[in-house]
Amino acid sequence: MSKRKAPEINAGSMADIAFLLLIFFLVTTTMNVNTGITRILPPPVKKQDTKVDVNKRNVMQILVNSHDFLLVNGKPGDLSTLANAVEDFMTVHGGDNPNYPETKEEYFPELGQKILMTKGIVSLKNDRGTSYDMYIKVQDQLAKAFADMKNQASLKYFGVKYKDLIDKKKVDLIDKLVPVRISEAEPENVGGNN
Repeated sequence: MSKRKAPEINAGSMADIAFLLLIFFLVTTTMNVNTGITRILPPPVKKQDTKVDVNKRNVMQILVNSHDFLLVNGKPGDLSTLANAVEDFMTVHGGDNPNYPETKEEYFPELGQKILMTKGIVSLKNDRGTSYDMYIKVQDQLAKAFADMKNQASLKYFGVKYKDLIDKKKVDLIDKLVPVRISEAEPENVGGNN
């Protein structure tokens, strides 16, 4: 009796099927991309020894300790009111009020007028033990404050919200009228946590 040979399976089309399945899953799968925090960094300082003399009155100091507590200008702060506090500080209140930053007049040819601008800066400093969650929440509040100020300026000068501006020249003008002045210091290990 002779052995029967098993029929051969044609595997040539298996590679094609695997390739098609791979393409299908690559095309239909969505990737969750972490975009990070959008912040335009200033250019590198050419001279490291250069000291910038800033009037204390022009700086809003925000400190976050290792226990995620806020200190705003030396007083306990609340995350829920941080955006409003930043908006209030960065809004022009006149140059004579010592509780607010100094101001300067700048001419904007696009508007054909001089506008009183603040010299205010928001200084943010975290402890090394600050939680990532708290850091992001503080950054969100700062971004919210500047976005609200840009919306107010856009509504005042163009009658539409900042995000609805189509003309790049108008967007650039609002960016000049409401510059995002945030200085972020190197974290320190004040609280003793790593």
